Amino acid sequence: MTVTVVPLDLHDLAQAGIWLGLLDHYAQDPMGGGEGLSLYAKLNLVRTIREVPGFHGALAWRDGEAVGLIDCFAGFSTFAALPLLNVHDIVVRDGLRGQGIGQALLAWAEERARHLGCCKLTLEVLSNNTRAMASYQQAGYVPYVLDPAAGHALLMQKYLPEETA
Repeated sequence: MTVTVVPLDLHDLAQAGIWLGLLDHYAQDPMGGGEGLSLYAKLNLVRTIREVPGFHGALAWRDGEAVGLIDCFAGFSTFAALPLLNVHDIVVRDGLRGQGIGQALLAWAEERARHLGCCKLTLEVLSNNTRAMASYQQAGYVPYVLDPAAGHALLMQKYLPEETA
């Protein structure tokens, strides 16, 4: 069965609803946090992400059904002095994993990055998500290392408290 990856149009309400549903599906998975999207995200994400500069998304379709998505954001490599594309979310519907859908989505992101003149693609993955890591390695992704003696890069985060008026 052929997988077709099509750029996402969040102004199309049907596509926006499908995209949001797939993203919630991923958020409910243990590798997506296991809790689903918050009510706030469900009510505001489509509207706000439409305005984010450098957002590039796509849906994967097979036999008329949306089976996956990829969300990417443009960034910049200071060392290369060139843009980069970060894969922020990649979702394949549970039960359909291992059938080439993720590879098709990653190929779309690579094509988009080349079109944008990017020097590289980046992504984050949980260390216990071995299935995803195998898929990324199959697509040519490797751990981020500048100098092997310095080790590989780790993703860190800091939550900011909400401002109160």
